[in-house]
Amino acid sequence: MICVKVEQLFFSNMGFVVLLKGPSDKRTLPIFVGAAEAQAIALQINNVKMSRPLTHDLFKNTLDFLECRVKRIEVCDLREGTFYAKLILERDGMEMGIDSRPSDAIAIALRASAPIYVTQTVMEQAGRIFTEKELQMTGSEKEGDHPKGKKQLNPIDTLKQELEKAVNEERFEDAAMIRDRIKDIEHTHSAN
Repeated sequence: MICVKVEQLFFSNMGFVVLLKGPSDKRTLPIFVGAAEAQAIALQINNVKMSRPLTHDLFKNTLDFLECRVKRIEVCDLREGTFYAKLILERDGMEMGIDSRPSDAIAIALRASAPIYVTQTVMEQAGRIFTEKELQMTGSEKEGDHPKGKKQLNPIDTLKQELEKAVNEERFEDAAMIRDRIKDIEHTHSAN
């Protein structure tokens, strides 16, 4: 198993991507994630506190209430282009693994300060070595300077993209909830 951290989270012309990288392995594992999971990851990376718990916060709070600890997560398989992960939980000294999408597992691991692991097999199958230039192109430059449509995510950008999509798809109830989340984040930032 290779211990990794979230290196970057960005939006490309193909969707949201999280990059996982270990300290001593030159390879990086890119995993495409959904908009809601990207938002949950971005909120945690940027230390944005919501006034009410979102889904991953609720799950983490429930685990805490049940005195169950997130020991680690494992990105453990890749089949037909789909990544598989497990949440490894510990309660009363007993470990148990629960099937999870990698995006949800990462969002929960970040909230629980739990380590993230990738199996050697998965890294060999899907890991790749990015050049410094490619990594810079994924969002380290200023907004508006991102080549190839890639942009570093922050929670507001993620939510605004979700809002636009919801309005375009005429999901107005979802759009209203997303708008309220944007206002909540902006209010939290202005209070700090």
